[in-house]
Amino acid sequence: MADSPISTKNVWPNYSAANVSKAAKTNNNDLGKDQFLKILITQLKNQDPMQPLEDKEFISQMAQFTSVEQLTNMATEMKALRESLGMASGLIGKSVSWTSTDEVGNTYDYEGIVEAISFKDGKQYANVDGMQVTLDQLTRIWDPELSS
Repeated sequence: MADSPISTKNVWPNYSAANVSKAAKTNNNDLGKDQFLKILITQLKNQDPMQPLEDKEFISQMAQFTSVEQLTNMATEMKALRESLGMASGLIGKSVSWTSTDEVGNTYDYEGIVEAISFKDGKQYANVDGMQVTLDQLTRIWDPELSS
C-alpha cells in the first residue's frame, strides 16, 4: 500500500493529482477554502493505515487552511472598503458614464452628474438624473468643471 498514488506524504501545495481531481471537481481554476478542505478530507479518507498522517503535517495543513480562509475574508473586506460610503461620497457632483443593457440585449450609453449615493440590498448606487446606477457599472468618472 506504500506505492499508492494517494498518500499522506503529499503536503499542500503538492497534493496528489488524484486527490485533487476527486475533491475539487469545478470549472473554476481557483482553489478556495472549500476546495482546500475537500482535498484535506479526501487525503484523510485515503491515507495509508500503515503510515497515518503525522500530527505535524496535519497541523501544518490546518494552518494553511486557516490562511486560505483569512485571505478570502481579507479579499471580501477589501472589496467592501473600495465600495465604502466614504469613498463613494466623493462621486457626488462628478460626471459619470455607464453602459446599460435592456431585456432585448440592446446596449445604451448614459452620462450624467451624480446627485447622491444610496444603499439598497447591500449594494451602493449612484443617483444620476433619477436613475440608480450600481458603482460597478460606471465606466468613466470625471470632474465636469475641468472638461470644458
